[in-house]
Amino acid sequence: MTSWLLFFHLLGAVLFFSGATVAGVGQLVALRRERPSEVALLLGVTRWGVPIVGIGALLTIAFGAALVAHIPYYGFDQAWIEWAIGLWFAAMVVGGIGGRPARHTRELAERLARAGDRPSEELARRVRDPLSLALSFASGAILVAVLALMVWKPGVS
Repeated sequence: MTSWLLFFHLLGAVLFFSGATVAGVGQLVALRRERPSEVALLLGVTRWGVPIVGIGALLTIAFGAALVAHIPYYGFDQAWIEWAIGLWFAAMVVGGIGGRPARHTRELAERLARAGDRPSEELARRVRDPLSLALSFASGAILVAVLALMVWKPGVS
């Protein structure tokens, strides 16, 4: 049973990181584009990462909790597990907040692409929005911290 729980937990982690990577790379590559159609395409690709993140997040939290409940020497009172769960929630919130401006930017790029596909100062400003980029990078950094806790397991002998 432990092997199956671990398999689905790790599958969730792979999906979680894969989806976040798809979203992050799409957003970063969009920084180098000026034509609205290209920005719309790249930010549209980031949309594919969102459900992958969601599925991965669900698998990691569900099967991670099942592992903690199933393995006798783990417990929800261990600091590394508490921190991992807290950071998991933080990554979800920060990523969700950071993704909202990207969606609005994609919608603007789609409208501009239909209206002549000429570069726009407003679109360039939105693509380079420091708050949206900071939130996206912060979400990724939080995920790396969760991964470090999962691998390192501080306090476990």
